[in-house]
This record gives sequence, C-alpha cells and structure tokens, in this order.
Amino acid sequence: MTQVLTNQATTAASGSPPSAPPSNADAMVSLRGVSKVYANGSKALIEVNLDIKRGDFLFVTGPSGSGKSTLLKLLYGEEHANDGDVIVDGHNLSTLRGDRLSHLRRRIGIVFQDYKLIPRRTVLENVAFVLWAQGMPRKEIHRRLQPALKMVGLAHKADCFPEQLSGGEQQRVSIARAIVSTPPILLADEPTGNLDPENSWQVIKILKKLNSVGITVIVTTHDESLIRLSNHPAVQLRNGYLYRPRQ
Repeated sequence: MTQVLTNQATTAASGSPPSAPPSNADAMVSLRGVSKVYANGSKALIEVNLDIKRGDFLFVTGPSGSGKSTLLKLLYGEEHANDGDVIVDGHNLSTLRGDRLSHLRRRIGIVFQDYKLIPRRTVLENVAFVLWAQGMPRKEIHRRLQPALKMVGLAHKADCFPEQLSGGEQQRVSIARAIVSTPPILLADEPTGNLDPENSWQVIKILKKLNSVGITVIVTTHDESLIRLSNHPAVQLRNGYLYRPRQ
C-alpha cells in the first residue's frame, strides 16, 4: 500500500520540517524530505515524504499549481530536487547524470496531457519511435508493436495519422508508446485533462489493466470523479505539501 510517511499538514502548521524516515526497500518510488524551489522563488514541493510500492496504482490530486507536474518531473529526472532524495527503482536521481539517467528513463513510461504525437508519422510509427531511438533491432520492434496497440484497442488504426484520430484515440496512442518498451513504472500527467468523461474513463481502464499486469502507475489528475470510480488510493498536494491518502 502507498504510504505518506509524514503528516505534512502538521508540518505546515508547526513550521518545523520533519526528519525523513528510512528508505523502504520494497518501494518503486521513495521521496525523502524532498523540496523543490524554482529560480523565481516559487515553492513547488515542501518536505515531501512518500513511498509507492511496486505494483501500486496511485492518484496524485490537487489544484493547478499545487506541484503535481513538478512531482512527476522529479521522478523522471527533468527537474532535480533542491533538498532531499528522489529514489526510483532503487536509483537515487540526485546522483544520476548523462547515460545513467538516460538508461533509467528508458524504464519509465510517460504519458502527457497533450499527447506529444508526431503529426507526420502513423500510429505504428509513433509507437515504434521510442524503440528506434533506443536502437532496438527491427525484429524486436515488430514483435512489440502489435501487443502494445492491442492493449489500448488501436491495432486497427495502425496506419492512421494523428489528425485522423479522436482526442481519446490520440491519448491511447501515447499510452501505447509509453508501454511498448515494457517499463516497470508508468507516469501519467493529467492524461484525461483534454478528454470528455467517456474517453477519460476509457483511459483510466487501460491504466488499470496495465497495473493489473504489474506496472506501477502514478497518475496526476484534478478529476475527483475519476478517482472515486477507479477505487485506487490518492494523495493530495496543496501549496507544496503532501497530505495523507484519503480512505
């Protein structure tokens, strides 16, 4: 079960930072006393402590500007914490640079709100792109493509271009691209933010299916109804502080 290891609301009230608990060896993700302050002085995260076990499905919710996207960026190394430790799959990101960071990123699937598909590439080519970039042999790429497209229900759209797809279908392509390299962890940043309720639920069902085969899934969202429907735990970010999972 996901654990928020310190009651950050108490921390906010007292003004005294907590001491970081020891690292959990079973965790896919561990944050220990993590703070992130941007150059303009904006405090995105404040003394965050969190454990997410392998195979968990966790929602991170909160209003715009609460630090949700920053949290995910720390997990795949686009941003670095000012204080504390960010540990993903046993690797402390504060010590990773260059090739070592690139290698870890290959083990992390990422889904964005705005899809980030290549307009002049087909569905098949968009999904294959990450494998081509990694230098994977053509035969292995071919072996992986159809299962990934089948998982998201788009095998019949393999030769279509993004402009020929609905928003929900484009997001499902981005999920296929994120999982085609069989990562142990999937990060989804507001994956339903541009979708209607029906397509939003389709995306969540795909993420739940991926979680059922062992992928650790972390989803940021402001959609409370999706959280209630999905029946997975959630934590909340408010003003940079992380609050306990709601029961």
